[in-house]
Amino acid sequence: MNRKELKPESSPVAAFGERLRRLRDERGWTQDELGERMGFSGTHISAVETGRRPPTPHFAASADKVFGTGDRFERQGRAVRHTALLEGFPDYVVREVQAVEIRLFELGIIPGLLQTPQYATAITRGEVLRGAITEHQAEERLSKLLERQTVLERTPPPMVHAVLDESCIRRPVGGPAVMAAQLDRLAEFASLPSTILQVAPYELAERRAFDLPVTLLTLPDWSHVAYAESALQGRLERDTRFLQPLLRAYHQLQAEALSQAASVAMIEQLRKDTSP
Repeated sequence: MNRKELKPESSPVAAFGERLRRLRDERGWTQDELGERMGFSGTHISAVETGRRPPTPHFAASADKVFGTGDRFERQGRAVRHTALLEGFPDYVVREVQAVEIRLFELGIIPGLLQTPQYATAITRGEVLRGAITEHQAEERLSKLLERQTVLERTPPPMVHAVLDESCIRRPVGGPAVMAAQLDRLAEFASLPSTILQVAPYELAERRAFDLPVTLLTLPDWSHVAYAESALQGRLERDTRFLQPLLRAYHQLQAEALSQAASVAMIEQLRKDTSP
C-alpha cells in the first residue's frame, strides 16, 4: 500500500498527524479500527493523519483517551489551533498543487501567489504589530507562502486567471519601494503565457460579482473546488450546486473587468506615480 510520507517538522498539523499514525501503527490498528475506538470514521482518521483535516478539541481528547497519552494530543491540538494557517487552508493547499487552472479574485491585498517576499513580509509584520499573530506564526506563514508560489514554476504550469479589485493595487503596503517592486511583479506576471491578469475597476460598483475574495480550482479530472476565507476560518467547497454559480459569477466578473492590456497600463501608470 502506498502511504503519504509525513513531515512532522513542516507544521503543527503534520506533527499531530504523524504522532497519531505512529501510535496507531505501533498497536497494529487500521484507520477504521482506530476510528471505531475513537468514534470517528476511518476516512476522518486518514484526513487528520495526512494533515488534510485539523483535529478538533473533541478529536484530540478522544485520541488521548484511546492511546492513554494523558493530555499530549490535547496540547498538540491547541498548538494546531494557534497556528497562523486558517482551518481548511491545509486542505486547500493540497488541491492548489494539483490544479491545472487557478482562478483568483482578491480585495485590498495582492493575492499570495503573486506577492513579492518584501510585500508579504510587510503584510505579516503588520499583523504581528496588531497582535493578530506571533513572530513564529509570521515566519510559518511566509515559509508556507514561498512553498506555495513554486506551483507557478512547475512544468507544465497551471493556467492562472487573476482578477484584482482596484483596491489591491492602490493600497500602499510597505512603503514606495516595496509597492514599486510589487507592481513590477504584477506586470511580469501578466506577461507570462500561462496567466491572465485583470483589474476590476472601482467603476464596477455594485456590478462587481464578488464582495469577498474567492479562489476556484480546476483539478486534473476537470472537477472544480472553491476556497473562501472569513476572518476566522477557510472553507473548501466541492458541491457542484454551489460551484456552478461561483464559476458563472467569475466569468461575468472577467467580462466586466478591464482587459489585460488596459489592466497592465493602469498598473504601469500607478508604478510611475508611486516611484520611490
